[in-house]
Amino acid sequence: MASFMAAEYEDLSDQVKQEVQTFADVNIAWLKEQLTNAGIVRSEEGEKRARVIYSAIVGAQLMARSWNDITLFDELIEGYAQAGLFPADAGKADTG
Repeated sequence: MASFMAAEYEDLSDQVKQEVQTFADVNIAWLKEQLTNAGIVRSEEGEKRARVIYSAIVGAQLMARSWNDITLFDELIEGYAQAGLFPADAGKADTG
């Protein structure tokens, strides 16, 4: 929901703007930690990669919502993984 609110950022109250920014910051920090801990990126590259991944996910959410098609989100995430944005097994459920 925060990504949808961010799309209308200028119309939000200052308090809500801060909450939307905090949500993004927390998620980017978490992604950076996961990428670094998994050895996917070096620490100094972590925030940039985390921001790229976060923005890709937000974009996929907005597109899927705009087309009213949740399967589009899954297709986009799979495409990001194939393009190398995410680790190759990202988004796949562990069924083993």
